[in-house]
Amino acid sequence: MMKTLKPVESIEVGDLEAHAVWQYANIDGGNETLVRPVRRLPVARLAGKVVGTRVRLANGTDAWGLLGNVDESNARLTEHFLTLSIFHDGRWFTLARYHDFDYGQNGPDALARFLELPLDEVFPIAYDIRPYVKGDPSALAGLIPKEPRERLSRAELIALAVP
Repeated sequence: MMKTLKPVESIEVGDLEAHAVWQYANIDGGNETLVRPVRRLPVARLAGKVVGTRVRLANGTDAWGLLGNVDESNARLTEHFLTLSIFHDGRWFTLARYHDFDYGQNGPDALARFLELPLDEVFPIAYDIRPYVKGDPSALAGLIPKEPRERLSRAELIALAVP
């Protein structure tokens, strides 16, 4: 049986409607962005996976989002490391987190411009991936604020990521 492989950046809405969870293929010497759909849901772990779902903007509008770096058992880890890409007008935009090197170029203001909306109509962004993953509900559903609730230092981020 041939498995469907595609670069994560080429996932489209139809792919997400068919399969909410995608796993990185990790093919030695291959394209590191290749993903394949996960057919059995809910999954127990999200390591090496992304989840496509509808997210809700502050103005009540739904948009397709692709979430990564979700730790299904640790809400605080998810809060600081969650990745979000939003699909709009046939393109993906990946939101930079406060500690990412490209935050100035791809942070909340840039996402609002990409969506052609005022910042306060975009944030906070609500997400809920509980139907696709087993785990702590507080790690699987929440809000992505314009500004983080707390900003951790580089040392604190490392300590959080490497227990």
